[in-house]
Amino acid sequence: LHDVMPELIEEIGMQARQSEFIDKKSGISARLTIAANELLHASAERRSIINGEQKTFMRIGDLYGIIPALTGKMELVYEGEQEGPYQVAMFIIGKSIRKLFLNYFPSPEKNKKSKKPKEDPYKEIVTWFTNNNILSLDAHCDQATYAATLHSVPGLHHLVNFCIPNLTETTTLFFMEFALHGISEFSLISKKAQGNVSTFSDMLGSMLNFGNAGEEDFDEEEY
Repeated sequence: LHDVMPELIEEIGMQARQSEFIDKKSGISARLTIAANELLHASAERRSIINGEQKTFMRIGDLYGIIPALTGKMELVYEGEQEGPYQVAMFIIGKSIRKLFLNYFPSPEKNKKSKKPKEDPYKEIVTWFTNNNILSLDAHCDQATYAATLHSVPGLHHLVNFCIPNLTETTTLFFMEFALHGISEFSLISKKAQGNVSTFSDMLGSMLNFGNAGEEDFDEEEY
């Protein structure tokens, strides 16, 4: 697939080394990225077995599978212990996605701050979520479901084709998912991760509902 996934793994290692939640004295060895790559491939292979598909491709959702590689290699400082290993791992993954997102898509923040803002390339996507639409993407779903789910978001396919033209169909789908995760890191939409499922929704609606979350929601991570 595209080089962005190896780049993400390398960036995750770099973000871990720089994180204020991780003890700098402990260090983050190269074994973290090696273990992460192994788990990444294992996650994709598991999906192909579950769905009986002979070919498989990396997805952003496969990054959930590398969390044990992070939590098993990190020694946390007090603040990190307060957050918890899982949340620190998700935070590092999120920061890595946010940084590499800007290598492929326009900065949502830069356009807002510009004195002469251009047409918002994310408007159609964000508006769809603002209109009470919710998208749930299971990292273990088959390829047909994966494609249909991503194509259900208006403007998402156009965004990828405009910013990164001449991609194969599979790589286009990968970047469509990457775009959703990326714009959620810039708080244009909300994302909740529970198990292997990422649920995207309207940012404001998610904030209004936050106070209504019951105890059963405490294992969800929103960022």
